[in-house]
Amino acid sequence: MDLTNTDILINRQLFQRIEEKKKRIDTLRPLPKNTVKKLLEDIRLKHTYHSIALEGNTLTLKETKLVVEDGITIGGKLLKDHLEAKNSYEAFNLILEMVKSNTKITHETIQGLHELVTKGLLEDAGKYRKTNIRIAGLETTPPDYNKLPKIMDEYIKNIETLKLHPVKKAAFVHHELVRIHPFIDGNGRVARLLTNLFLMKNGYPPIVLKKEDRRQYFRVLQYADNRYLSPFSNFIAKAVHESIMYYLSSLLEDEQLIPLKELSKDSPYSQEYLSLRARQGQLDAIKIEKIWYSSKQALQDYILKVGR
Repeated sequence: MDLTNTDILINRQLFQRIEEKKKRIDTLRPLPKNTVKKLLEDIRLKHTYHSIALEGNTLTLKETKLVVEDGITIGGKLLKDHLEAKNSYEAFNLILEMVKSNTKITHETIQGLHELVTKGLLEDAGKYRKTNIRIAGLETTPPDYNKLPKIMDEYIKNIETLKLHPVKKAAFVHHELVRIHPFIDGNGRVARLLTNLFLMKNGYPPIVLKKEDRRQYFRVLQYADNRYLSPFSNFIAKAVHESIMYYLSSLLEDEQLIPLKELSKDSPYSQEYLSLRARQGQLDAIKIEKIWYSSKQALQDYILKVGR
């Protein structure tokens, strides 16, 4: 796919917020090790839960935590569900090690992640598919398996050479792997891990793509299949923005995430008004489990903006 920065459009306001917050995080480096450790532990669990849930895994977040952190078997749940959770959790640990060692994205990197993700689940774990496939519900067909080595060579080269902003390239990294579909199964899980590896290597926090957004996630992936990557890039950008806000909330007092109900008590606006402005994108805020959150800094910025 031929792409330039001008081919992919991200909402300007969202893009600006990401840039500003990324610069603020960079001014705080080196980040406190204990804080980062706790943040990554939380994101690792949430990534594992949501990534496998997107593929139909039935474990709850609490059950996933018991499986991956305590080694507890959940009664009434399939062995497959347990293995998917353990494998994805271990694979996230692997990408953290890859970031530390500045590992390049190569065939070995991609196949290694797939081998770990599908360990005990797939006979051809870690191997590119040796057959052609069709995916139900999709208009496009993955490339012929005989062409995979060359196509994957080009994909890996593009990750290194495409002149794209990191957030836009993260969307490319994710979608292009899913489009190529180099493995019989597990492509989505590998794509989500690879996206986080790319983002962290470029100084961004890892993201979580949530099961609650499953319908939108697959819809914008289909748009990208038809060479329209902007909706999917915005989807990824929103996840990046949320993750950066989460990081800043743990690093700076004025960036702490506060429910709008609480934030409204010290503002000239009601909760209902702030919720409206959040939904409209005018107030810098994120939605977590159906509740809108923002920060004192974001509220102050909004007051200054509307006062101008």
